[in-house]
Amino acid sequence: MAEQHLNNTPPATEKCDELPVHPVADAYLQHLLVEKGLSENTLTAYANDISDFLSFLATRSFPLEDVTDQTLFLYIVDVRRMGLSGRSLARRLSALRGLFSFACREKVFSANPAEFLENPKFTRSLPEVLTKEEMTAVLNSPDISDRLGFRDRTMLELLYACGLRASELVGLHALNFDRGTNVLRVFGKGAKERLVPVHAEAARFLSDYIAHWRPLFSPKEPALFLNRSGKGLSRVALWKTVQRHVHNAGILRPISPHTFRHSFATHLLEGGADLRAVQLLLGHADISATEIYTHVQAERLAQTHRKYHPRSGG
Repeated sequence: MAEQHLNNTPPATEKCDELPVHPVADAYLQHLLVEKGLSENTLTAYANDISDFLSFLATRSFPLEDVTDQTLFLYIVDVRRMGLSGRSLARRLSALRGLFSFACREKVFSANPAEFLENPKFTRSLPEVLTKEEMTAVLNSPDISDRLGFRDRTMLELLYACGLRASELVGLHALNFDRGTNVLRVFGKGAKERLVPVHAEAARFLSDYIAHWRPLFSPKEPALFLNRSGKGLSRVALWKTVQRHVHNAGILRPISPHTFRHSFATHLLEGGADLRAVQLLLGHADISATEIYTHVQAERLAQTHRKYHPRSGG
């Protein structure tokens, strides 16, 4: 599935405020953390989704052990009444399917009430993408004559040069960059490692930042990108930084750090890159998640055709 989640909204808190209050749910989350190796962000999303379902049961004084397929149907109706999108609902149902499958394996349930639970049908929306001209304007926005501006420019360059997720960027350490080969070691979802080449311009900014600018922050942590206090930058701070420079570049539509990842993939494919190569660079486990960018290409070609063909009536 393409990464369309919360792309144009500010990140939530780094960790969920309340984990599920039920031994089965807690054991399931522990299983996801220890045995499945899910990332903290994914684990937080699952915990919040399961907590929401447990709250639904609690308001009706209904124990988890008595849940049936009818209970799940009522939950779906309740969630839809609140206006939750089809994609968000699908994510919640995925969390519940995993929970009940785990409960059956642990002999807590004799039958799986979520066995025949189907995801809602929804239209796959195309990701927001910056044009090459817009990207240049955003990259040129920071004032690189001071430490914060140079840091911001280096972050923006890396987001676009490597197609990094926000969590991957803020999780980088200075030692993740090999200056000899201009290759960046990235740890993606589930702590999966991949090597991503950094083009010469971005590598120059990164090398200068590591050697001359990062020490000016008086580092207190090994994180590559630091805040004014010398501590690692958060995803929220990165999101705000991107928003500021996008606004300075005169771009008014919603743009997030993830837009740089979408733009990276789309521009590579437009330049003739192989879909499989883009999949590896993005760290997608399934090529179907990468194929969304071919649809972006097709839509942009269609828009150009409608705009310029003399018979299109555009």
